[in-house]
Amino acid sequence: MSDDGDRARMVGINHVALSVGDAGEAREFYGSIFDFPVRGETDSAVFLDMGDQFLALSEDADAGERADRHRHFGLVVDDADLVERRLEAEGVERLDQDGLDFRDPWGNRIQVVQYDEVQFTKADHVLDGMDLDLDKTDAARDELAAKGMAPE
Repeated sequence: MSDDGDRARMVGINHVALSVGDAGEAREFYGSIFDFPVRGETDSAVFLDMGDQFLALSEDADAGERADRHRHFGLVVDDADLVERRLEAEGVERLDQDGLDFRDPWGNRIQVVQYDEVQFTKADHVLDGMDLDLDKTDAARDELAAKGMAPE
């Protein structure tokens, strides 16, 4: 990487877009596991709201044909135990590894992490707007503190 001038800093992810075979089926599948409002939808896409971020699920005829072992995204939830129970109730197979990873019906790999255990932090006003009262574990606070970002 060359250092030939100023560059914009990455500050977050607005949304993640995944390919699915059918937007309606995707809404139903994700709705069977997670609680979310729908931000919007079209004939070929559905947008699942996460406060100041969203998950875009768009139809693609090739969905599921390009899955690999490593490509994934980490989805932060308020209660990973609830997700684990919902996956079991819905018959969704977890991947055989540490953590709470699974694939949706189109091969998209989702790694579920619990809010209090990771550095990722929502602003208080966003949490309030989502009607969530969440805190961090000491380990997560220590990770944030090491970067000068500990919550007060």
